[in-house]
Amino acid sequence: MSRTSARSTARAAARLAATQALYQHEMEGTAIAPLLHEFHQHRLGATIEDAEYAEAEVDFFDDIVKGAVARQAEIDEAIKGKLAKGWALERLDRSMRAILRAGTYELMARADVPVATVITEYVDVAHAFFDKREAGFVNGLLDAIAKDVRS
Repeated sequence: MSRTSARSTARAAARLAATQALYQHEMEGTAIAPLLHEFHQHRLGATIEDAEYAEAEVDFFDDIVKGAVARQAEIDEAIKGKLAKGWALERLDRSMRAILRAGTYELMARADVPVATVITEYVDVAHAFFDKREAGFVNGLLDAIAKDVRS
């Protein structure tokens, strides 16, 4: 595996894990430090129930989780601004909120990552949890946010 594809795989794993951590944070209210510790020790690169988790880029994972939580109010406003009239963020599935928050954070704060990469990666994460329709929703919403925050 080339260095670029190894880094790409590690970042994809970090994005998936960050989405899972944000979901767990919302579900259980787990504080960030113990949550990150749990993922560092037991999830990133581990084998759980015969599923092997890819090695994730830990610093990238930490940045997404910490950043999405620290800027959640700003991120949620950006997401709400792109939802269809009559839709509330609270109506979205928690997994969907986690995906959108992680992706929106990355669009806002990680100018080093191209927009197309962010959108494609979170559409891939959405495919892990949802059907094609929801993945399309992630694509459209993150694309709309990107036009605001990366112009």
